[in-house]
Amino acid sequence: MSLELSHVRKSFDGFQALKDINLSVGPHDFVCLLGPSGCGKTTLLRIIAGLLQADGGELLFSGQDLSRMPPRSRNFGIVFQSYSLFPNMTVRENIGYGLRIRHEPPARIAARVDELLRLIRIPDMAERFPWQLSGGQQQRVALARALAVNPRLILLDEPLSALDARVRNEMRHEIREVQRRLKIPTIMVTHDQEEALMLADTIVCMNNGAIEQVGTPQELYHEPRTRFVADFIGLSNLLPPDWARRHAPEALAVRPPPADESRWLLCVRPEHIRLAADADGPATVSSVTFLGNLCRMTLRWGDLDLRVEQHAAAAYREGDRVRPAIDPERGRWVAA
Repeated sequence: MSLELSHVRKSFDGFQALKDINLSVGPHDFVCLLGPSGCGKTTLLRIIAGLLQADGGELLFSGQDLSRMPPRSRNFGIVFQSYSLFPNMTVRENIGYGLRIRHEPPARIAARVDELLRLIRIPDMAERFPWQLSGGQQQRVALARALAVNPRLILLDEPLSALDARVRNEMRHEIREVQRRLKIPTIMVTHDQEEALMLADTIVCMNNGAIEQVGTPQELYHEPRTRFVADFIGLSNLLPPDWARRHAPEALAVRPPPADESRWLLCVRPEHIRLAADADGPATVSSVTFLGNLCRMTLRWGDLDLRVEQHAAAAYREGDRVRPAIDPERGRWVAA
């Protein structure tokens, strides 16, 4: 089962929310739609779910046209940010709701709910109500309810954004483990780059209603194609070619600038800059942030501020003069 989107468009009152979206989702893929607020990712998810109608383009699931198919007929499981659990129903009743409205036999419903309670690791909470659960437990129930009907596709709309950092990290592992075990294609909307890097087989980086780049987490981090992707996924230093030629010519040894230099910037990740203490060095450490086993530093080098990351044991102090060196194998040219 695969999802194919071709030239999908959507406008609201003259504002183009989606511009010619082309995307393929494989039968077992976990895809993250990643981008800032207003980039179109939730609009795209709602069109896939059938909650919005596209203005144009084609949506096919396993060759079947979705454009005129109502949401219920698509048999997609949806988990929203707000969980949307029924407050007057127990956990068991919430999970089994989709099966009941499909008139499944009671014994089948009970067996399926028990199976999912074990899968989401709360088998002893079946008779509790949503208000008696933590945020993480409610999210598990919402996921189980979406899975109960054996959906062809799972759609997750920023499901973890309301959770605290520790619970959010736990739920990331839970969602990925469940998806890998059940092998259901999954599309998740998020603005959290760490979440996308951790969960996704494929990241779809979106900006202003368009897809900037599609690839694996490793591809988007190590091989960004545009300034937006380099800035949005991880930290980056974006160096004009003339600056690099004057201050760090070694960075151009492996990858010289493309033609029409004004259209390109050299992307260098903070971990790819090495430092050596040197009283006569060309750069000054202007700030140091301690992050446990890692220190993030800002250097004033020439007329630019660059970010550097090193293990805490190798950190420098504010005001130290240093001699930086950029790994020439690591720089990538991105469209400015």
